[in-house]
Amino acid sequence: MKNILLTTGLVLLATSFSSIANPKKPGGDTTTTRIDENAFSLPAANLDFEGRLNFSTGNSFFRNPWVVAPATTIARDGLGPLFNTNGCQNCHLKDGRGHPAPVGATNAVSMLVRISIPAVSDEQKATEAQNGVVPEPTYGGQIQDQANPGIKPEARVRFAYTDKPFSFADGSSITLRDPELIVDQLGYGEMHPDTMFSPRIASPMIGLGLLESISEQDILANADPDDSNNDGIRGLANRVWDAQQQQFTLGRFGWKAGQPNLMQQNAAAFNGDIGITSLLFSKDHCTAAQIDCLTATSGVDPDGSEVSDKLLGFVEFYTQHLAVPKRRIEDAEQVALGDTLFSQVSCDSCHKRSFTTAKRDNLPALSEQIIYPYTDMLLHDMGPELADGRGEYLANGQQWRTPPLWGVGLTETVNGHSQLLHDGRARNVTEAIVWHDGEAEPAKQAFAKLDKTQREALVAFVNSL
Repeated sequence: MKNILLTTGLVLLATSFSSIANPKKPGGDTTTTRIDENAFSLPAANLDFEGRLNFSTGNSFFRNPWVVAPATTIARDGLGPLFNTNGCQNCHLKDGRGHPAPVGATNAVSMLVRISIPAVSDEQKATEAQNGVVPEPTYGGQIQDQANPGIKPEARVRFAYTDKPFSFADGSSITLRDPELIVDQLGYGEMHPDTMFSPRIASPMIGLGLLESISEQDILANADPDDSNNDGIRGLANRVWDAQQQQFTLGRFGWKAGQPNLMQQNAAAFNGDIGITSLLFSKDHCTAAQIDCLTATSGVDPDGSEVSDKLLGFVEFYTQHLAVPKRRIEDAEQVALGDTLFSQVSCDSCHKRSFTTAKRDNLPALSEQIIYPYTDMLLHDMGPELADGRGEYLANGQQWRTPPLWGVGLTETVNGHSQLLHDGRARNVTEAIVWHDGEAEPAKQAFAKLDKTQREALVAFVNSL
């Protein structure tokens, strides 16, 4: 399938933009100066006029809701039958970070739960090799807690918490919240007894096209799965199935780097989260046990899908060109100290500071940009406490992709909360650091040995990114 972006008759100039190294502009020339509640929703600053038209078109399909078919709004019908939300923006509110479902919630909205079972039979092992997981027989690959009229939702999901104290070397302490996933009100009977659950909140959308533009060679240069340098860090590159290319390739996106590119990431989200089919994912998430789902009306277009290649192309362009906000430095001396400590405690062993994107003639705004995402795009063992116990391709149940840190300090401004990590258990940067384990255990212990002034400086640096 070809990714066709331009339909207005104009053509993007294949001009290469080269940026100058500037840590205060983490997205290179794409960086936006906005740092308000809309800071995550701006187009790349160096987009030309045609690019901004494509961005706006993609934004409209990302932002507006889908409806049940058949409908007069045929460009936006086909919702469900089972789904998590009716629009991309509901999970990525203002293109930002989701949050976990609170106690008593009727639906999770910006958090979903992936499910699968262990591969036992030869058929299941073949499925796992191709798809990374084996879907749960009755409920598929993720729990969809909403449904069209007349269809039963699959389940209700939410969290309950218990307190978990943690003490620093200077005698001060904090209380963490340890989450327990609750899945009840099952709509189609019991789940497989060996079902594995992985709750995941929606990630911010900023800078994704820049991350997609980092060369595979540059990402693999930081991989060290056998810890050959004996530093305790074992970065592993995931290898995942590319449905367009029909081959395995580098995984880049998702909490376990389970998707190879933004086109597939978007199409998979349309399919799993909203119930919208495409030529990449042409079937609704209905299992043989879900008869009401299988017999529901669809909104299929003449090409056999509910979202066309052309529309997916616009959404892809939009998600590629959401700008990263500039750095915010309120106290230069404190942030400078935090910058130094960030390296001293080895945070940047995984949260790599900078890359230069590859030359992309078809996407000039993203081409050859010096960026500061603070990620290595690799998988790392984060220990048993953060583990979901669920593998995904090469990722095991304790491994997670290093999330980018750019823009993290604006989460509360944009989304009204500061909840971090894959399930949102951490309520701030300090809690997120303290939850680190596994390969990051030495860095956590080094952080815990800092005094309060030093810890606050390191956190201020992270929040400035």
